[in-house]
Amino acid sequence: MEFKQEQPPINIGADISVKSFEMIEKELQEYPKAKEFNKNQLEVISRLIHTTTCFEEVLENIFFTDNAIVRIQELLKNKAKIIVDVNMIKVGLSDFYLKTYDNEVVCYINEPFTYEMAEKNKTTRSYAAVVEAIKKHKNEPIILACGNAPTFIYAAINTLLDEEVDLKNVAFLLFPVGFVNVVESKDYGKRFCEHFDIPAVIMEGRFGSSTMTVATLHATYKLIKDFDGKDKYNGK
Repeated sequence: MEFKQEQPPINIGADISVKSFEMIEKELQEYPKAKEFNKNQLEVISRLIHTTTCFEEVLENIFFTDNAIVRIQELLKNKAKIIVDVNMIKVGLSDFYLKTYDNEVVCYINEPFTYEMAEKNKTTRSYAAVVEAIKKHKNEPIILACGNAPTFIYAAINTLLDEEVDLKNVAFLLFPVGFVNVVESKDYGKRFCEHFDIPAVIMEGRFGSSTMTVATLHATYKLIKDFDGKDKYNGK
């Protein structure tokens, strides 16, 4: 039997993006849980579903503190440093948004001093890296974005408290994925953020990823008022 070559039904990137979000918006209507979220939250949720194709996992596990999106946007507009646990997040973030809002992405995971501190203190490199990053940038607005290493969360919280950082200038995006320390670290982060009224977006449970962290930041950037007039599905 002869094999017949085919071409994709939709072959233009922008058209694919538009169609994808149209499908997500339509399918979300089938989930009663989706009605519990406001417009800004649904924009983030749609981005997370677009990244993973997982409707139930996102809807059932996503957690937002009060006014989290708006408050994180204010930090971004105030030139917040984005401290991340892995370079995958750094590489994935849009240069357009980072340059527009002058947000530097900080990742010390592969720095020689991180290896030294981790070995000295018997911690993971993620733990050592965020300790050093917070100490260096503690007097600036900070967004702590975690997509892989749960120990990053413990280190971030403990260092913020030890260094007496002004928590009004801090936000969390917590999306580590896996089995060891994952559920517990997110619970620790949630309790911390609720106790100190810190804006946070958290994917509870084992579910998460660095790509979801990137998607959340991109959705948050996109919702900033300056860009409301742009094409909703232009991929920025």
